[in-house]
Amino acid sequence: MIFKSKLQISIFLLLSVVIIGVTGYMVIAGDNFVDSLYMTIITMSTVGFGEIHKFSTETKLFTIFLIIISIVVYGYSVTAITEYLASSKFFQLIKYKKVEQEIGKLVNHTIVCGYGRNGKQAVNKLRQFNVPCVVIEKRINEIADLERDGVLYVEGDATNDDDLLKLGLDKAKSLITALPSDADNLFVVLSARQFNKNFIIISRASSESSYGKLKIAGATNVIMPDKLGGAHMASLVVTPDLIEFIDRLSISGNENANLEEISVNSLPKEFLSKTILDLDLRKKTGCTAIGFKTSTGEYIINPDAHTKLEKDTYLIILGNREQIAKLREVF
Repeated sequence: MIFKSKLQISIFLLLSVVIIGVTGYMVIAGDNFVDSLYMTIITMSTVGFGEIHKFSTETKLFTIFLIIISIVVYGYSVTAITEYLASSKFFQLIKYKKVEQEIGKLVNHTIVCGYGRNGKQAVNKLRQFNVPCVVIEKRINEIADLERDGVLYVEGDATNDDDLLKLGLDKAKSLITALPSDADNLFVVLSARQFNKNFIIISRASSESSYGKLKIAGATNVIMPDKLGGAHMASLVVTPDLIEFIDRLSISGNENANLEEISVNSLPKEFLSKTILDLDLRKKTGCTAIGFKTSTGEYIINPDAHTKLEKDTYLIILGNREQIAKLREVF
């Protein structure tokens, strides 16, 4: 604010010098407005085009005075502009406008609230799948990490409705809130659901008591990292080989065994109302359909080959890296 006010003062002083110069030449030299403005500008800029007529002693003294105050005002203005640029306020404004334009272009993107441990993992996974995303974060250390990682972000408070609206909520496909506080996550879920009734909201929770509240508030899914971690460690004791095999399954496309989800809506129209057998996945890609999600949200493990491919259903496909690549190419 200090630098901004200095800029305003410098602009005011420059305009004042122009007014003084024009008034002085009109009164002292008897020039008309255009000639007075011309003499004021060339005097202030010190370009030295010369007088439009012979000056009297009074006019010469006034010109000297005008040159002196012009130099002083110029010096102050240059200092104010330099301080404003050095303070990074100017560059921050340009950066904010650029980010605002990039967010304005996003469609079906994912909003991530918080760039802590869970937020970073979520963003990394989204970027692996080339899913457009934008992060909102207010903590200085995490903002430094966002800068380093080259992630599109907005510096702000996710619990503030005005900051949340900067993220293009109405055009977003999903929102992940991974803030440290369950209360903050609950507030984000309530606010986000108010602005977008249809998109998916995934929330982090630390306690069992927060789970139900977040679901009631509008969260599509609630994840408890501590609970998942503890259950996973116990499973490694009870069924170590099975868990190790499951851990080797990946949805990132970088491991030997990978999972892929296919929306039936995205398949060529000729396959609608056909069966899994008609896709001929094994012959065309080498992949296997190991799961099927119905339009009502029911999951079928190892679906029958004659299961119909209806609208709003999904196939879960298993294959190695090359087979999944072929699947994406074909379908």
